[in-house]
Amino acid sequence: MADKTVMDMFADMAKQINLPKIDYEAFLDIHRKNIEAMQKSAAALSERGRAVFAKQQEILAEVAREARQMIADSKPGGSPQEVATKQVELARRVFDATVKNTMDITELIPKSSGEAPKIILDRIRESVAEARAAIESRKA
Repeated sequence: MADKTVMDMFADMAKQINLPKIDYEAFLDIHRKNIEAMQKSAAALSERGRAVFAKQQEILAEVAREARQMIADSKPGGSPQEVATKQVELARRVFDATVKNTMDITELIPKSSGEAPKIILDRIRESVAEARAAIESRKA
């Protein structure tokens, strides 16, 4: 009994209680595919996270450029009406940039959060079908 492996002991126990034979190779293959799906999911999350981060960096650089330009453009001068017009234009540009940047980030986030769970859910469905097929093939 000392030279029996754990797998041999489980196989003996399964025979005693009349469990169907299991194709362990098929189940190992299923788990290998599950691990691959987890890796794909993590990669997708990482890639999308980098895309969101890059967009945020781009936005910050754009905001800094705009701020420098606005400061240069808003130097006092001209009539009160001209100064007020410059200030209104400045406020409009800030508002437009904020809306555009917010929309860009808002579009990126659902893309980044939707792909990774789909990879896992698809793999779960495939795993169940593969396990069922492996069990059915051993019954025959």
